[in-house]
Amino acid sequence: MAVSVDPRSSSRGPSRRSERPRITCDDPARRDLLCGGGAAALSLLLGGLLGDASPALAEAVAGPVPELDAVAVRIVTDSYQFAVAPGRKLDGLSVEHFGWGIAPDRPPGRTLVSEFGLSMHVTSRRGEETRRTLVDFGFTPEALNNNLSLLGVQPSEIDALVLSHGHYDHFGGLAGFLGQARGQLRPGLPFHVGGEDCFCARTWTAPPVKGDFGVIDREALKAANLAVTSTERPALVADHGFTSGQIDQRSFETLLSPSAMKLGFAHGSGCYPGGQAQDEGGQGLIPDQFRHEIATAFNLKGHGLVILTSCSHRGVVNAIRQAQAVSGIEKVHAVIGGFHLAPYPPDYVRQTIATLKDIGPDFVVPLHCTGETFYEIAKTEMPKALVRAYTGTRLVFNGSAT
Repeated sequence: MAVSVDPRSSSRGPSRRSERPRITCDDPARRDLLCGGGAAALSLLLGGLLGDASPALAEAVAGPVPELDAVAVRIVTDSYQFAVAPGRKLDGLSVEHFGWGIAPDRPPGRTLVSEFGLSMHVTSRRGEETRRTLVDFGFTPEALNNNLSLLGVQPSEIDALVLSHGHYDHFGGLAGFLGQARGQLRPGLPFHVGGEDCFCARTWTAPPVKGDFGVIDREALKAANLAVTSTERPALVADHGFTSGQIDQRSFETLLSPSAMKLGFAHGSGCYPGGQAQDEGGQGLIPDQFRHEIATAFNLKGHGLVILTSCSHRGVVNAIRQAQAVSGIEKVHAVIGGFHLAPYPPDYVRQTIATLKDIGPDFVVPLHCTGETFYEIAKTEMPKALVRAYTGTRLVFNGSAT
């Protein structure tokens, strides 16, 4: 198999990141896996995720995924923070907490905001190259913009944006972030999503409160001049990381859908109905199966995969297996993100932990929707691997500064 990218349009280097790579595949047997999912994905891209905006083709995973010298993950927004938690150093990991938003030369002012949402910022280094990727955007722009500012994240330095799935607690801060960062983001900044159903309007159908769960503002994406990229199949992210592609359900894990999505458009936002099963009632509402959900992963040289699961609606084990299959790398160094185990009974959580122990990650960092039951059981079952992180925590893998 060979997958080639035209070097004249490669996205390596700051001066060429806005250009669109031309991808060719000369092995029909693996074309669907590595080149955007064949005719269906190509039709989606050419049809236009943003109407008259011009979408970009993903640079497909080609052979071995990039090896990185260092990976640092900053939790920009999460559900919880603990300002006085001490940092610590483990074998291959430095854990740094933010603390208060204070300084010696001024009185206390604003500090980090926590909310039920998730956003993570990744700084990766390969030789002299540094890349910065923002994964998910939390529930509100107020929290996201406040936290990015306090954490020193510069919009002008971001190399790629990734949205794991179309739930408001992961994209709610996006439009407000794009508006505040207007003029600072690079033209044609890649924005990776897992499929068209990411853009569907959603209704929350689970306890404790049912109601409108929002829709991505396509006009905001267009105004920000983002290169919206569908990564239904695995694709590179800023030349350093890679998306899992849509996550297969291959383990014991079952999907509990807390939302329904509505097909069609209203006020310039929504999703095209092609490619999704229609509901029998004809109202455009269908159960949310999260086929568009993606994880984001990085290959740390000599250590294995650092996997950001985000929310794991399709299962944290399934997300890990997908990243392993895509990369051909079995060793998992760290799993970070929401594992979506809060709605499940304790026996199911124990089965998940037992499977994680079999996989053997060096570090497990539960966030967001994982739930306290997981943490309490994992403290006993995998105490050496379990790492607590909060809003503002920075996880520096391999102990290298980035």
